[in-house]
Amino acid sequence: MSPQPAHLRLVFDGGCPFCQCFAELSELKGGLPQLEIVDGRANDQLRRSLKAQGYPLSGGAVLMVQMDGDTRMFHGPAAVALLCRQLRPSAGLLGLLKMVFASRERTERLYPLLLWARRLALGWRSLPIDPDHHEP
Repeated sequence: MSPQPAHLRLVFDGGCPFCQCFAELSELKGGLPQLEIVDGRANDQLRRSLKAQGYPLSGGAVLMVQMDGDTRMFHGPAAVALLCRQLRPSAGLLGLLKMVFASRERTERLYPLLLWARRLALGWRSLPIDPDHHEP
């Protein structure tokens, strides 16, 4: 069994209702007290820093894993798969999401559908796909 990370920080697009629901479920019912959830759309400095490092929120959530003084970054499907493998869900929906997305390969195949749903949801809310752009 691999050691538990000292700290997990999930940076997600708070404008996307699907992303927000997943983040809130993970925080409230994921069984990970070391998990911190950050709305990247509301945190300009962090979001821009991640984008400059090659992790734009328009391409998916970012999971920052701190372990032994080192921080590793996971983006998009890699972030979702790793977080789902870490979860200890107490909620039914989160348990289902863990079963579906804990596999990196399955998540890679399904992730384009998640991005498509995100695009639709942001469009319905008249929000830009890229939080750093002001037009939808």
